[in-house]
Amino acid sequence: MTNTSADTPVDTGASGDKNRTEFENLNKEDARSLLNEIELLKVNNENMRAKLLEASMMNNSYMEEISKLKKQIEHLTTPPLFIASIMEIEDDMVLIRQHGNNQEVMTRIPPAFYRKLEPGMRVSVNGAFSIISIIRKGTDIRAQVMELINSPGIHYDMIGGLDEVIKEVIESVELPLTEPELFSNIGIEPPNGVLLYGAPGTGKTLIAKAVASSAKATFIRMSGSDLVQKFIGEGARLVKDVFQLARDKSPAILFIDEIDAVGGMRTHDGTTGSAEVNRTMLQLLAEMDGFDATKNVKVIAATNRIDLLDPALLRPGRFDRVIEIPLPDMVARVEILNIHTRKMKLAEDMDFDKLAKITAGLSGADLQVITKEAGMFVLRRRGEKVTMKDMMDAYEKVVSEEETSTPSGMFA
Repeated sequence: MTNTSADTPVDTGASGDKNRTEFENLNKEDARSLLNEIELLKVNNENMRAKLLEASMMNNSYMEEISKLKKQIEHLTTPPLFIASIMEIEDDMVLIRQHGNNQEVMTRIPPAFYRKLEPGMRVSVNGAFSIISIIRKGTDIRAQVMELINSPGIHYDMIGGLDEVIKEVIESVELPLTEPELFSNIGIEPPNGVLLYGAPGTGKTLIAKAVASSAKATFIRMSGSDLVQKFIGEGARLVKDVFQLARDKSPAILFIDEIDAVGGMRTHDGTTGSAEVNRTMLQLLAEMDGFDATKNVKVIAATNRIDLLDPALLRPGRFDRVIEIPLPDMVARVEILNIHTRKMKLAEDMDFDKLAKITAGLSGADLQVITKEAGMFVLRRRGEKVTMKDMMDAYEKVVSEEETSTPSGMFA
């Protein structure tokens, strides 16, 4: 027998190199795979970071919203505060008079307000008559809610198409201020108040300003919604202040716009707000009852919802004259267009009759907007005169805007 294992040569070197190469290749693939996995994990990590940041931002937003809602709930559930005036102070007790019902109550001064209260100060109190805060005088609230003009600078020739209405207003408001002897000679009292009603933009405020200018009277304008105040009893006090200011500034015309906001039919739904509106209107009725029609103060009110007003406000002795301000007819629209284009440079092709025909149903304020918009078209093209095309383009723009804002597509 021969020993083949001893005689046959074995190429261990080549086999080892091959195995080593395969191992290295395998290690490279594993390393490459691991690197890819690491890169993928890095991308996933960045995505998770971005999502976490987004979630954190959303969480902060939700927390802010929750905080706002909590404050609103706290505000809505907080008992209402009342306004009271300090009458007398004795040691640690104070006599206060609540506004609205003039109820006087003795209450203890909270430690936080020792030596800070003085007779005549206004404070806010809760339902138990505990003093909550001191109301600083600051700016008179009347200056914040009223428009007071010593000379409005509006004349009758600035109002178009309302000659009959202006004549009635002059008889009811201007003549009692400028020629009161006419009424005394006949033996009649001038009207107590005048109520103007009609669609928005028909010229109610303009008429009141024109009368004030012609009568050389102070024009005091305020909105009915301004009479509804935050604190209970404050609306009634403001009504008193308004009428007293009118007396102080006489001859004066007191113009109450949107009177339906405070003079609506009395209802009570059990809420404090409803009771406060009713209380403010009762004070308004009382002031008008105690108003002397022969004095140098006249009351003009305006509304576009006369159907909502309380019958007590419309009875004779309060608003003796109720005058409707209609939408302008064609002749009136031509007159209004002429008034608003007095200072404009018009082209020869301007045809107000044609424009008046297509603007049926529009108010005087709408026509004024059309003329202004036509002027803006001229300005954009750096022109010198307003053409009929400018007017037509302005009309189309105003009508399209009105149709977008009004569901029925009609002008209010």
